[in-house]
Amino acid sequence: MTEPRLRIGVSSCLLGMNVRYDGGHKEEHFVRHVLAQHVDLIPVCPEIEIGLGTPREPIQLEGDPADPRLMTISSRRDLTSAMRSYALRRVEELEAAGLHGYILKSDSPSCGLSGVKVHRIPYPPVRRGRGVFAAALSSRFPSLPVEEAERLRNPAIKENFIERMFAFYRFQTFLKTRPAADDLLTFHNNSKMTLLAHSPAHYERLSLLAASAGEDFPTTLELYRLLYMEALEIKATRRRHASVLRQLARHIARDVDAADRAEITAAIDNYRRGLVSFAVPLTLLRREFELHPIDWIVSQTYLNPYPAELALRG
Repeated sequence: MTEPRLRIGVSSCLLGMNVRYDGGHKEEHFVRHVLAQHVDLIPVCPEIEIGLGTPREPIQLEGDPADPRLMTISSRRDLTSAMRSYALRRVEELEAAGLHGYILKSDSPSCGLSGVKVHRIPYPPVRRGRGVFAAALSSRFPSLPVEEAERLRNPAIKENFIERMFAFYRFQTFLKTRPAADDLLTFHNNSKMTLLAHSPAHYERLSLLAASAGEDFPTTLELYRLLYMEALEIKATRRRHASVLRQLARHIARDVDAADRAEITAAIDNYRRGLVSFAVPLTLLRREFELHPIDWIVSQTYLNPYPAELALRG
């Protein structure tokens, strides 16, 4: 049986499709050639899908940055209502498709997530806008991992986004099992080290929530989902990662060679100081837990949060 794959929405131009106003594209190699090997990509181009051709007259945001209009630059057509109506229909279709993440084209008047230029004639433009389609997407899916492709060129942002997508997928898959309160506690325990690396404060709040799941369990699940995804948006720092790695190292079997223990301790310290990559101490710990497995540690999503082939922890 084929393993289900994540479904990720993506601006069509990022996949090399010639849908931009100038007839070109903005292909992102990582999205099209690396990520596509592990997820199913759903291309979306709002401007083409509302009936604009390619090549076409450029469009821009104008007016109030908090509620801008979407205008063609030369012919002065107001496309705001058409784009908003389309966006409401399209996000419903995407919800039915079961999205686990979305990658948008930055600085686009339809797809830009933040910092889109808003023209305020006769005043200077400001970069405080959000694309009309992106606004509808964010409103409909407040906890969905969404990122702009250009920001994914930053390794830390890329790693966090991919981790959040796979975490979102795991939780959605978990919900399909019709879980009980004990199942939520198991899910939470398996996420312990991941949550501690991102936000110990969120881990404590989620622990209380998982432990006190009462009669209104559907509400508890929804609260847990929102807080869980909120926690993962917080950047996992070297200091917190090092703390988690040290916690794991304390559970290495007593019969492990003293030299191997010293090597792991030194690798964690060198990682904390920025001298080696995260992969170095993690690989050493994985090796020991493969040789001397401990059930609760082997179950931690922290050790394998996404496919190793994505090579994001190097």
